[in-house]
Amino acid sequence: MKVCGIVAEYNPFHNGHKYQIQKLKEEMNVDAIVAVMSGNWIQRGLPALFDKWTRTKMALLNGVDLIIELPTYYAVSSAEYFATGAVDILNSIGIVDNICFGASTEDVDTLKRIANVLFLEPEGYKKLLHSDLKRGASFPIARSNALKNFLKKEYDAKYIADILLDSNNILGIEYLKALQYLSSKVEPIVIKRKGGSYNSLEVIDDVCSATAIREKLLKNETEDLGKLLPQDCYFIIDSEIINGKAPMFINNYEKEILYNFRKSSSDELLQLNDITEGLENTLKKCSNEYFTLDEFINEVKSKRYTRTRIQRIMLNSLLNIRKPDIESYKHNLQYIRVLGFTKAGEKLLNKIYNSTSLPIVTNVAKFMKTATESQKRMLEKDILATNIYTLGYQVPNYRKANLDYTTPIVRV
Repeated sequence: MKVCGIVAEYNPFHNGHKYQIQKLKEEMNVDAIVAVMSGNWIQRGLPALFDKWTRTKMALLNGVDLIIELPTYYAVSSAEYFATGAVDILNSIGIVDNICFGASTEDVDTLKRIANVLFLEPEGYKKLLHSDLKRGASFPIARSNALKNFLKKEYDAKYIADILLDSNNILGIEYLKALQYLSSKVEPIVIKRKGGSYNSLEVIDDVCSATAIREKLLKNETEDLGKLLPQDCYFIIDSEIINGKAPMFINNYEKEILYNFRKSSSDELLQLNDITEGLENTLKKCSNEYFTLDEFINEVKSKRYTRTRIQRIMLNSLLNIRKPDIESYKHNLQYIRVLGFTKAGEKLLNKIYNSTSLPIVTNVAKFMKTATESQKRMLEKDILATNIYTLGYQVPNYRKANLDYTTPIVRV
């Protein structure tokens, strides 16, 4: 049996995701798919539009066989840590032959070469990187410039720059780097993205990016969503919207976020992940002076600090995710948390029980009774993430805590 792993947010699941799964199963002889999926908060520091169990159901109805949750510490961190956690899961479960990711290029050899430079960090590359950082460039720009210059004898600079402009390419490079670190036998498969790029708002035939769909939901332009999503996903989303459970946006947490910055001292803020010295004072000052998140973000962001990074910092503050927490769990996965499976996925799960040394969590309450302190800390952050997520619901009756204890595994 050929098993392929996918790392996803499915925020929401759309026709592009279905295309990837169909291509794997129909053209590449993949028998089963395991997806590692972010929970209720995503990598850009935003709430998922729909909760993790709803998104799990969408994916299982459309070809994914088993969904494993990417722990919050990885899910809301930088591309490197996000990829590290996800690849660690796929490698650790012991049944995955391939990892598939979408990209704007199918040139896997160049992606591997870039990943190799980032993994080994040769002295020449490091000097170029630090030189740009000293001049005040943001890390993504400094890294892109350093790679272009370091690889200029092998590749055209514009070709490398274009590759590094695409968010999916960047994540793919991080997956390849993580595979190299783990000396993993999992082989990569790259499928060129169908439709617009990751951040594109363009609709091509019946495919567009999740960003375009999120934009339509933000503007309440839902009339043409039916052609951009698998039918069952459209019905699920429509039901969630009618019931007042979705979509969820960062502004739903505006008061909580600003309150958190205002109550924290500059020293406390400095301990949070993604904050470098000096930024804590700016965050403190702006949280006191501005009354909306849009104003706050626009004032704090700069050439060095992107909007996405500021959003992640806001979430780190909300969830109290500190630098030592992130470092302690890098390449230190604690468990496998199952969110849902099909009948075929249940058979995969039985195989995983015999092929992994990690505990498999199918019942949170039961697991917490015997978990180690380190395992508890990781899972407690997922539980807190859900508890805060539900506070953003517009309908008060949905703002229940501890759903991770009471919500059953999704079975399709």
